[in-house]
Amino acid sequence: MALDLKNTLVIGISATALFDLSEADELFKREYKNHPDNAIEVYRKYMLEHEDVALNEGIGFGLIKALLDLNRYQKKGEAQLVEVVVMSRNSPDTGVRVLNTIRELDLNITRSAFTAGESSADYIEAFDVDLFLTTDESDAQKVIDTRVCASAVLSTPPEYQCEIPDGQVRIAFDGDAVLFDESSELVYKEEGIEAFHKNEDESQNIPMIEGPFASFLKKLASLQERLPMKIEYSPVRIAIVTARNAPSDLRVIKTLRHWGVYVDEAFFLGGIEKSKILQSFKAHIFFDDQDVHLESSSLVVPCGKVLYPTNSKLKN
Repeated sequence: MALDLKNTLVIGISATALFDLSEADELFKREYKNHPDNAIEVYRKYMLEHEDVALNEGIGFGLIKALLDLNRYQKKGEAQLVEVVVMSRNSPDTGVRVLNTIRELDLNITRSAFTAGESSADYIEAFDVDLFLTTDESDAQKVIDTRVCASAVLSTPPEYQCEIPDGQVRIAFDGDAVLFDESSELVYKEEGIEAFHKNEDESQNIPMIEGPFASFLKKLASLQERLPMKIEYSPVRIAIVTARNAPSDLRVIKTLRHWGVYVDEAFFLGGIEKSKILQSFKAHIFFDDQDVHLESSSLVVPCGKVLYPTNSKLKN
């Protein structure tokens, strides 16, 4: 009988986002530049020699650990609240170090995919993934273009480490082109801020179209409903951090209400820097589509860049 994951939040994460594999990756790149035919063998030899040496935490580790810890609320006889799948371009042979580290850190991760250089994005749908986190932009782009699930590119860990309250998961989202589709953003880009505010104010009772992270947000909301406490006291805290401000704010709130999603905190910043808000919120991760916001925010909290579809006007 196939496992039913419709009520389970499934996160796919690349090994390079979960753990720090930068040393091995740099070795491969250096060898490939000088001796391309020998690079794979040098990398394989290094990984086999170090397979019993635990890897350090990667940029996505804190989020994954916090999400997996929610399974302590799982009711007997029900599916897990959270499942994590590690997806790697390593071969099964060179992936042993990843599996050994998972065991050493006692992470409840039982599913994995090792594709020996092939894109792991091709297997996202097979694992019923709701969110795919990776350091490989081409893999993230493929997932975004096929609309299989939400996906983001993680880059470098923040310089500052927030002290996040124990037992909580704290996730922050930008709005346009992330939770919502890009139509309102295009009005701003093509017609200016006044036209944008006028459009959003006049359309405040018309829910926005779902963006690339809407389905993931809804799955988070379903997860909150499975927890034993009232939603106001949920260990899963969700924030919207957007450059919108009045009069374009009400449409955001009313859209989330229409979706049946409870959000703990919302910040309508009117263009001021997001990093200080995110640092105060103590986000495990922040998802945004614009480099101008990610550059400063990534210094204080882990960030995921949400890519535009290849055929998007915003991308082109």
